[in-house]
Amino acid sequence: MIPFRLLCPSVRAVERAWLGRSGLVLILLLLASCATDRYTIQQDRAPSVTIRADQVPEAVVRAEPIRAAGNKSPYTVNGQTFTVLDTAHTYQEVGLASWYGVKFHGHLTSNGETFDMYQPTAAHRTLPIPTFVRVTNLQNQRSMIVRVNDRGPFHSDRIIDLSYGAAVKLGFADLGTAQVRIEAVAIDGVDDFRDRPEGVYRFLQVGAFSQRQGAEASAEKVQRLTQRPVFISAASLSNGPVYRVRIGPIDSGEELAALELTLAEAGVSSVSRIR
Repeated sequence: MIPFRLLCPSVRAVERAWLGRSGLVLILLLLASCATDRYTIQQDRAPSVTIRADQVPEAVVRAEPIRAAGNKSPYTVNGQTFTVLDTAHTYQEVGLASWYGVKFHGHLTSNGETFDMYQPTAAHRTLPIPTFVRVTNLQNQRSMIVRVNDRGPFHSDRIIDLSYGAAVKLGFADLGTAQVRIEAVAIDGVDDFRDRPEGVYRFLQVGAFSQRQGAEASAEKVQRLTQRPVFISAASLSNGPVYRVRIGPIDSGEELAALELTLAEAGVSSVSRIR
């Protein structure tokens, strides 16, 4: 887990309260205290009162905004730099899961929410926040959906850090770790909520259809023209549902322009750039 922000006063705020040479010593002592007292316990652990698997809910899947909070990219932890994925679309991964609990309970997650070790949440190094993922314990085949709202784990041999409650539900809280499979849950409309810098385009929209069947046929045709992912983004409008066929993410403006030319030469019309 990596905190969203420190809960200590700023240096400037402390300076206003303490003046002079002796005050400087007090400033340094106070800031040192803030650094060491971030967590009241040093070693993470399970709560003293245990819970049952059936007491842990699954995350309620819904389209949520992917805002700047928690999605700084790239970011560096312990000398290693990570880049947040532009989209969780089709994301899958197999590896070792761990869990975190009492030490972090009540503290802020990377996007500014309060961590509750009993809720179905998780930390991941590169998935957009929030992302809903299905986690399956490959040792007992237990499965559940959790909501990624934090960054971590920063151990090279682990791919996801689950809340203590999620570990209980998946049956590995007593073991500490488990081999799992992670699969992103597809949610219509999420891409429309994404914050992007003005003028930066990473997707191309190549059609909008009132019927999913038409969108699927278009997506199949377009996929033959590019190695980039082609997906359908659905949304509900006042006059009914709409299914948009989109390509991306695309790494650069040059590649985006080249793909626009390829689509035009193939007779694909109504291509527009999407941030």
